[in-house]
Order: sequence, then C-alpha cells, then structure tokens
Amino acid sequence: MADLAIRLACADYARLAPLMIGDVKPEGVALTLIHGTEGSWIARAQMLQRATNDLDVDGGETSMAGHLRRIVNGDRSFVALPVFPLRNFCARDLYIRKNGSVREAADLIGKRVGMYDWVASGSIWYRHFLNWIGVPPEKLEWWIGDVEGAWRARHPGDLPACVHTVPEGRYLVEMLVAGDLDAIYTPPRPSLYHPKDGPIVRLFPDARSIEHKYYRATKCYPPQHLVVLRRAVWEANRWLAKAITNAFIENNRVFAAGIRNFPYASPWLDSELEEAEAVMGAGYQGDGYETGRREVDIFCRQSHDAGITPRIVTAEEYFAEFLES
Repeated sequence: MADLAIRLACADYARLAPLMIGDVKPEGVALTLIHGTEGSWIARAQMLQRATNDLDVDGGETSMAGHLRRIVNGDRSFVALPVFPLRNFCARDLYIRKNGSVREAADLIGKRVGMYDWVASGSIWYRHFLNWIGVPPEKLEWWIGDVEGAWRARHPGDLPACVHTVPEGRYLVEMLVAGDLDAIYTPPRPSLYHPKDGPIVRLFPDARSIEHKYYRATKCYPPQHLVVLRRAVWEANRWLAKAITNAFIENNRVFAAGIRNFPYASPWLDSELEEAEAVMGAGYQGDGYETGRREVDIFCRQSHDAGITPRIVTAEEYFAEFLES
C-alpha cells in the first residue's frame, strides 16, 4: 500500500530540516512540509494562515492561543498534535528607549507598554514572565499595534477596556523612540535596536541570565506554536496523529545529533549547546504529550487568568483527539 500523502505548512525553522529534506519520514506517510524561506516573518505568518485556511494543505503549524480559542468556542475542526515547532523565552523581546525612564523591571509599573497583539500565544507567555519578575500586567498601561508596519500578527476582536489601540498610521517602534511609549514587547527585533548605541535597547541586556533563572523557577521553555491536522483527515486515519508526532520527535533527535557533532553554524555553537543542556537538560526542544502537558496546562491557565478564555482548558482537553488516537 502506498504511503498516505500529507501536506503541512510551517515556517523554515532549521530544526525541522530532517523532516523537510526527507531524512526523517513518518511511518506510512509521504509528508511534504510547505515552508517559508530566509526566516521571513511575513512568510511565517502566511504559513500559519495556510495551515488552517488553505484547503490544499492538511494542517500544519499554527498558534497555540488560536487553537485554544477554537476549543472554548466549541470548534473541534482541527486536531492538536503535541508538536511544538516554536518555543521561545520572553526576556529578550522586551525593549526600552535608551536613556528613557525605564531602567529595571520595577520601573515598568504604571508605564505605557506597547505590544503587537493582546491574545497571541507570545503575549500570553509575556504576561506569565511579567508576573514572574514581579510586574503585574494589570499595573501597566497597554497599547496594541503594529511593530513597524511590515509584519502584523494582530487578531480580530475587542480589546479589554484598559487596553488601548495604537492610532492609525503609528507604530510601536516609532512611538517608543518618540517617548509616547516607555517599552515595547515584540518578537521581531526592532530595526532601531542596537545593544550599545540604541536608540532602542533591551530592558535585560543579559537576557540569557534571567531566562536561565525563569526556566529554573518555572521549568517552562514556552511553547507558542503547535501542529494541527484537519479533523476530516484525522477521522479518516486516526493513526496519523501519533505517526506524525513520533516523526517530529525523531526529527528532534536527528537534528540534535547533527548539530552536536558538527556545531559549525556559528563559531561558539558547541559552547551554546553545552550551556543549554546544562540548564535545561538534553531534549529541551521536546515534543510529545507527556513532555509538553505541564507547559500547556500553565499556558491555558494563564490565558484564563488574563480573561482571554472564559474557563480553564486542561492539556487533556486540548489534546483530546490525540489521546484517542
């Protein structure tokens, strides 16, 4: 019997190379990963849209928060797989104006902070991080808008009464430099960022150190995206859920072995890999239900605490179909 052809959309993360080039293949599946190029934020946004909106693909990488909202709205048209192609820490994404009024975390309280979206997965983890550093998100004045104009990740829907929309024609980076914002939270690095010369710098210049502390305290390497399958595809072949998940787990092993044995992508990558494993353990890019369930539970609770979802969704509910497979 011929392998079942499955097409998934995703960003061009280097970590997915073994699956993209066919060195790793899901059992019984002829998998095609349709992906962006050159690490383009615009292309990644397009891939995320294709995963759920393009009927020519069977699923792919999508927002964890978007899937959570589908669940609480009773929409089970997609099946979540415990595969997390994007994980990212949060300290590095918090930027301030050089020589501005914010110098340390406590200075943020009462200040104007811009963010690219209110309900996106990244923004949910941002608020989890802020709570951890002792800056309650409700004590900030929030402004939601586009970062610089080229990349947009805002989702439709009304903002809470205490959250403002950036005026038409203005952008977070420009407002920060002009002094109309005191800090911004953004995944794409602002074009005006420079670690020494500014005019935009990081609140935490040594982001790595505080992210180490965050991980040791919370055991979270924040998952932001996951892989989904169209429900009709899953219902026709329920074994696909675990076959594809297992392939992503094997992909992680193959990629980790390759980059560990040939760590030449950057001059000191071998030291970086040793440090990451010393802090987080081997397999920190983990996929699989048991690996990710605790972080998903934290993510869902944080979403509820922020008022984004009307009830708490558990990891068991989030991955209900996968667990049935």
